[in-house]
Amino acid sequence: MSKKHPIHLERRDPHEGLRLQSPSAGRNSAIIAEQLASILPEHANVLEIASGTGEHAVASCKARRDIMWRPSDPDERSRQSQNAWRTEIPEQMQESLAIDTTKPDWWNGLESYKALFCANMIHIAPWEAALGYAAGAQHLLGSDGVAILYGPFLEGADTALSNLEFDANLKDRNPLWGVRSLDSVKHIFADVGFNLSARIEMPKNNRILVFSHRNG
Repeated sequence: MSKKHPIHLERRDPHEGLRLQSPSAGRNSAIIAEQLASILPEHANVLEIASGTGEHAVASCKARRDIMWRPSDPDERSRQSQNAWRTEIPEQMQESLAIDTTKPDWWNGLESYKALFCANMIHIAPWEAALGYAAGAQHLLGSDGVAILYGPFLEGADTALSNLEFDANLKDRNPLWGVRSLDSVKHIFADVGFNLSARIEMPKNNRILVFSHRNG
């Protein structure tokens, strides 16, 4: 992802040691974890892309004690925070990986996973990051695996005004950013053999999208 622009939009506050706290994660990590608890397969090993501070990982693991969670981020300071939060649940949360989904073949050398998860990334990254996420799902997930996205989306005439305003704001900051259309996201997953199997409405006009193998 571009080094010319920040990889997050909000202030992240020091918490304890190398741990950072995210205002948005503080608001939504519990409700996202609650939804993921009902979506993730039993004993799933999960790879999270763009894990930020690491708070989503902690909340999700506490909501589902049977899963293993591998965080990742292209940003070193974020990985330090993730690894610091990991001390709360070392039996479930693994050491963070340096992953940038805009890089070719970023999945090389990784194990297979039951689930990929990414929150609030594809609208503050080039479109290539979303393409790379979908391609990673194709290479890393088995036939029963799921790829999950959380964030705002454009949904044609049903798009919330707040998401249209957010889209314009993002494009003013960086023309490569923007709230992505649901149709475009469905299309790139369809190209790699996945269908949208669930669309879950979340607070503040966000959505959780779940993609499953077409023949899974």
